[in-house]
Amino acid sequence: MSILHPNIATLRAIYEDLSRIEHYGHEDMVLHTAQRHASNQDCIYGKVAVVEKMQALILESGRTLTMNVDSIIANDYFGAALGHIRARRGDDHVGMPFCGLWRFHEGRIVEHWENAYDITALDAFLAGEIGPGTTWVRR
Repeated sequence: MSILHPNIATLRAIYEDLSRIEHYGHEDMVLHTAQRHASNQDCIYGKVAVVEKMQALILESGRTLTMNVDSIIANDYFGAALGHIRARRGDDHVGMPFCGLWRFHEGRIVEHWENAYDITALDAFLAGEIGPGTTWVRR
């Protein structure tokens, strides 16, 4: 029987409930947002600000956001999670692949890179601006 690395357990807990990042993040952690190529909000600094960003994302989705993890790999230094992000808005729903990359120091999260497959479509959906022709939104 193999024992999972503690950082795998940390990532599982966070993806089950994004608000748990508060319990595992270093005070000076850095979040590289998924929107980093499309906005001026490319990095968020400090655990308090990262927690606020996560809470805003949950609220923006009407508390429907889920991140279903397909696989996680981690060691003492890095972690990666692959899965699907999903949210609902009325009868519409969005779902697309994501990849979260994480850097750890002494068991605490010091850096996280968000990656959604089509962040423009996801942001538009969450803002209620469901664009025509996106393959990620279902009605």
